[in-house]
Amino acid sequence: MSGKSTFHVFALSMGLSILFSTAVVAQVSGTAAGTAASSSSPASSAFVKIGIVSIQDAIMNTNEGKKELDALQARFGPRQNELKAQNDELEKLKTDLQVKGDKLSDEERNSRIKVASDKQKTLQRNGEDFQAEVQQAEQEVLSRLGKKMLDVLEKYARENSFAVILDVSNPQTPVLWASPTTNITKELVDAYNVASPATAPATRPAGAAPATRPAGTTPRTPAAGATPKKP
Repeated sequence: MSGKSTFHVFALSMGLSILFSTAVVAQVSGTAAGTAASSSSPASSAFVKIGIVSIQDAIMNTNEGKKELDALQARFGPRQNELKAQNDELEKLKTDLQVKGDKLSDEERNSRIKVASDKQKTLQRNGEDFQAEVQQAEQEVLSRLGKKMLDVLEKYARENSFAVILDVSNPQTPVLWASPTTNITKELVDAYNVASPATAPATRPAGAAPATRPAGTTPRTPAAGATPKKP
């Protein structure tokens, strides 16, 4: 079992990424193209306003997203603790077997090996089932909040004359580098909170452990807007 990692970033499905990429670029670019075509100035026609956003961060840093994070942690936290307890028990069995193995009879040693092996298989099955449930719950949250964020993004893009907005959540994004001034992630979070008011979760006391992602699941790390991505 792997250790706990920060339950801060959720993996977006390919379908959600395509939803943002096609809808936003098509609609916003179409508006910008019409504006450029009607302009008589070559300089203004050549100007294209481009923005970048880490849509994963934008969604989960809204007040509504933070509440969903806390709800998921409350839902899956107890089962994560159970899996950790099972893992700790298995590790203790393995350690005892290593320390006392040569002092045990063949029958006793084989019996302990079988017990450890059975517990290992059970733990693996439980962990895989747990991971699948967590990922399904994450995707449901992202899909539901993502549709609302798309409306906010389209409105923001039109009102601020963006021609294209690129999502850099995926490390495989073709964006190699972008100026921090083009990053509109925070602006979208603020716009979303206005469009869909929700009370932010209470601030955790100093020193309190943050909500954690269930062990065994792998979050996708978003690309930094101002950091060149290594080819």
